Amino acid sequence: MNKKLLLISNSTMVGEPYLEWPKSYIADFLQAFEIKKITFVPYAGVGLNTVSLTKSYDAYLERVAVVMESLGFETESVHQTNNPVLMVEQAEAIAVGGGNTFHLVAEMHRTGLMKAIKEKAESGTPYMGWSAGSNVACPTLMTTNDMPIIQPESFSCLNLIPFQINPHYLDANPEGHGGETRQQRIEEFLVVNKKMKVLGLREASLLFVDGDQIKLMGNRPARLFQFGNEPREYAQGSDLSFLG
Repeated sequence: MNKKLLLISNSTMVGEPYLEWPKSYIADFLQAFEIKKITFVPYAGVGLNTVSLTKSYDAYLERVAVVMESLGFETESVHQTNNPVLMVEQAEAIAVGGGNTFHLVAEMHRTGLMKAIKEKAESGTPYMGWSAGSNVACPTLMTTNDMPIIQPESFSCLNLIPFQINPHYLDANPEGHGGETRQQRIEEFLVVNKKMKVLGLREASLLFVDGDQIKLMGNRPARLFQFGNEPREYAQGSDLSFLG
């Protein structure tokens, strides 16, 4: 399959404008395929407006569209149409934003977009996602950091890559916090899912997938977890194609 994926850990670094740190990667990714218009999936954005989900989606679209317009791309959103599957089927490129992964997955299943986006991405349509949008490229949402605010019909996701991502990966808990570390949470997952690999994708890092090739890009190393093995660090620029 000729997949073209840009899987970004996070949208914003502290003190920076929205999507500032990955902006050059996004531009290079889309320009390489001569993209004019991006089809955006805003369903993870449930907290941008407390009045209604529609207004949250509108606010999210506006936030993303400003950035994309500055890079020379138009943006449309699947929440603006009565037929989101058709919009995805006709898309030049697909972008899935971050937010709450449970709500994103629930809506993608409800609307039929999980299947439609999977088919488009596997056929070679460029796909990019950040945070929750990276999570849904995995086999399942089970390595998200989010609260389950809604119950999706299934935890199954796009399965565009055969391993799990934990976006926003943190090496330690905040001072004074007595809960489990992120590593411990991932190890819990691996006890139950022994054959799965989990890549802890730290903020300011991303994966570029081109067919069978997977490259770690950005400014931070990533940490790979496998059941029964010590975590292993991979520096930025590493070839991670063995995960495919």
